[in-house]
Amino acid sequence: MSTGAKIKKSLVGIELARLLAHEGDRVFSTDRARELAPRVGIEDAYLCEALYHLRRNGWIVSLRRGLYALSSAVPGVIPTHEFEIAMALVEPSAISHWSALHYHTLTEQVPRTVFVTTTTEMSIPRLRKAKQSGDGYPVADAIYKFIQVRPERFFGTERVWVGEGRVSITDLERTLLDGLSMPQYCGDFAEVLHAFEVGSSRLNIERIIRYALRLNMATVKRLGWVLEYLGLHPDHLEQLAELPIKGYRKLVPTGPRKGPYNNRWMVQENLSGRIGP
Repeated sequence: MSTGAKIKKSLVGIELARLLAHEGDRVFSTDRARELAPRVGIEDAYLCEALYHLRRNGWIVSLRRGLYALSSAVPGVIPTHEFEIAMALVEPSAISHWSALHYHTLTEQVPRTVFVTTTTEMSIPRLRKAKQSGDGYPVADAIYKFIQVRPERFFGTERVWVGEGRVSITDLERTLLDGLSMPQYCGDFAEVLHAFEVGSSRLNIERIIRYALRLNMATVKRLGWVLEYLGLHPDHLEQLAELPIKGYRKLVPTGPRKGPYNNRWMVQENLSGRIGP
C-alpha cells in the first residue's frame, strides 16, 4: 500500500472517531462503530484495522475486547471519567467503597484504584483473571477493583453526574456500611471511623439502620459500636443493642482475634490501639 493510501485510510479512521464523538458515543462497542462506519466511507472489511490504528495512535482506548472509549485526543471530547468506564466494563455495577468515600467527601485520601460493586460473575477472561488475582483490572492509567455481592445485597445506590456522564454510586449510608464490612477496601478501619465522624451531620440514621439489617447482624453491632464510640445518635443505641446475636464478632473484620470483649455490642474490640503485643 502506498504512503498516500495509508494516510488516507488513517484520516478516514479519524473521521470515524469524530463521528462517534458527535453522536455522543464516548464509550462504544465494535458493533456501534460498524453501524456508523459507512457514513465516513469505511468498509466493513477495514473496520478492525481502522480501530487498531485509532488505538495505536491514541485516539481511542481499549477497555476490553470489543469495547472502547474515546480519548481526549479527539477534538472537543472531554476525557471519559474513570467512573463512566467502570459502568461500561460490567453491568449492573456501582462505584463503591473507597472511591465512594472520596466522592462523598468522607476522606481526603484519593484512592488510586476505582472500586466497583457488581452482582455479575466475571465472564470475560481478563476481568475474571483480575478478580481472582486481586491485582485489579488496568485500563489506561487506572486500576479497577471489582467486588461481587449477591443480588439481594445490591442496594443503596444513586445516580449522579460525573463529568459528562451519569453513573451509579453507593449513597452515603451504604458507603459507610461497606466500610464496616470491608474496611480493607476503604483504606482501613481508622479511615472508616474518620468517615463516620466527617459524615455525621449528613447521616440518615433510620436509613443506615434499615440498610444494616438487610446486610447482617454483625454489621448492625459494628454500627452500634461506632455510633456510641463517636457519641452519635444516642436515641437509637438501645434499639441496636437489644437486637440478638449469637457469639462475638470482630469489630475489625480483617483484624486479629485479639482484644477485649464488649458485652453490650457483642464485638471483640480488636483495634490496633486496644490490643496487646
